[in-house]
Amino acid sequence: MHKALYRKWRPLDFDEVVGQHHITDVLKYQVANQRFSHAYLFCGSRGTGKTSCAKILAKAVNCENSINGNPCHKCPSCLSIAEGLATDVTEMDAASNNGVENVRDIREEVLFAPASLRYRVYIIDEVHMLSPSAFNALLKTLEEPPSHVIFILATTELQKLPATIISRCQRYDFRRIATQALVDRLKTIATAEGIAIEDDAALLIARMAQGGMRDAISLLELCAGNNNTVNAQTVYDMLGEGKREETLSLIRAIAKCDYEKIYATVAEVVMQSRDLSVFWQELIDAYRDMLVVKTSQNAIAYLDLTDAEYQALSETAALFSLETMVYHSKLLEEAFAVLQRGVSSKRSTAELALTRMCEPRLSSDTAALLARIGKLEEEVSKLKIGVPMPVSEEKPSVEKKEKNVPKEEQVPPPVKTAAEEKAPASPSQSSALSPVPCWKDAVEILSMQKRSLAGFLSRVSLFHSEERGFVLQVVDDFVKNILSQEDILLAIKAVLSEKLGRNIVGEPFEIVALPKTAKMKMVEEWQNGNNE
Repeated sequence: MHKALYRKWRPLDFDEVVGQHHITDVLKYQVANQRFSHAYLFCGSRGTGKTSCAKILAKAVNCENSINGNPCHKCPSCLSIAEGLATDVTEMDAASNNGVENVRDIREEVLFAPASLRYRVYIIDEVHMLSPSAFNALLKTLEEPPSHVIFILATTELQKLPATIISRCQRYDFRRIATQALVDRLKTIATAEGIAIEDDAALLIARMAQGGMRDAISLLELCAGNNNTVNAQTVYDMLGEGKREETLSLIRAIAKCDYEKIYATVAEVVMQSRDLSVFWQELIDAYRDMLVVKTSQNAIAYLDLTDAEYQALSETAALFSLETMVYHSKLLEEAFAVLQRGVSSKRSTAELALTRMCEPRLSSDTAALLARIGKLEEEVSKLKIGVPMPVSEEKPSVEKKEKNVPKEEQVPPPVKTAAEEKAPASPSQSSALSPVPCWKDAVEILSMQKRSLAGFLSRVSLFHSEERGFVLQVVDDFVKNILSQEDILLAIKAVLSEKLGRNIVGEPFEIVALPKTAKMKMVEEWQNGNNE
């Protein structure tokens, strides 16, 4: 009968355990010096070597000729344990034996001396599945067992264990195995088993195993099932995973609002009968990697990517601001929770989420607003470094024509119509308005209190007159809507009250957006001033 590769290649001694040297070195020392504990607790994610180390430890403490803390594999004790014939080594799955009666059986057995070995060893796997009454029954025996008894508890969910159990054991935390260590082990197994595997395929399998050796070996065996060379395409086909380039291509389409590409990608995933939840997880992972690239100076150290993949990821990350990435990640997580519930409309859920990612204006939550602000700040930063603004196709305004005309030669303004007389005049049109001297100091204080407003307030002017009160002149309607929010407006009034030495909360206060022509002139003058 065929034996699964992960069982065939299970470590036989501590030296064969990959990626857990911080644990195996201590266990070897304890066995070699006969200083092992009466109770151990092995915790960590699946496939990291907890049960394997427990079985090796059970052999090592009973080995008649241990070698530097490792079992010899030759003495009768090692052979009987390896073949599963030793009655003194009991392995219990707490997931299916979690009742108090199972623990009571153990309490009765520990009173008897071992039948053939030196120590009676109890390995309780997934110990967090025991019932509360079973834990209570185990407490006293676990704290003071007979000298011939050793308990080894293993769990993937440490937080579910009572503190009273944890405190009675020597605790060892098994780490996720590094990707490169998984790749090296896969290549060793592939060579021994006659499996041809390419480097990119080994890296993909190791990445998909997410730090678990058992999962990595199982995936290798699955991909090698057709007896052909295991390459990257084989891994994609067998595991239903999408190519990283396909994911990045979709993200670039989101940046360009290319709906044709977005819907075509989702349709292709559905038509190929691939799981949308798996595809969505790849999209979330890609955004995580882009966030690392965007925020870290040494991003390559935290990413399991080839050089070509890293270059493509960096170019894609440059298309988004940090605020937009965070907003997109939030939408992806919300949609992923819906997809995992097994709803029938997975395709609609995915397409709606991608559409919202393209248009932050469709959402009114804080993350969407921050994404829009981040995009605006990015445009402002381009102006600061001298990036030319898009050329407008409008005809030159009257203000631009009059720019170089001497003041005495300028043509008087035209007579206003009745509608224009009723419209509110901008600050630049009212001679009664005068600048507020303390506005610059107020802007500095507000920018420190609300950093997200710094980019807006840097191009805002404040005027005052007896007739109209305070008039805040802003660039456009978007900035006007931002500053008109009640909490922001109250913050502005509070700072101004402090600087002016009087309470202005009840005084008239209006926010006026510049006309389009005046706004263009302001941007041009501001850009020229920065260039100088």
